Amino acid sequence: MTAVLALPERYRRQLRTTNGVERLNEEVRRQERVIRIFPNRESALRLLGALLVEVDEK
Repeated sequence: MTAVLALPERYRRQLRTTNGVERLNEEVRRQERVIRIFPNRESALRLLGALLVEVDEK
């Protein structure tokens, strides 16, 4: 808790909630439902990486 309070205000506002993490988890679950079965671990990691890049660009 004290580590977060030592940060500038604009970062504290983002870190005090988990909304960003929850939204990202929802997006991963949504894409997972579309694909259903991943042929291997690498394909799942590629999807996750692509989603993270997309979120970062927004």
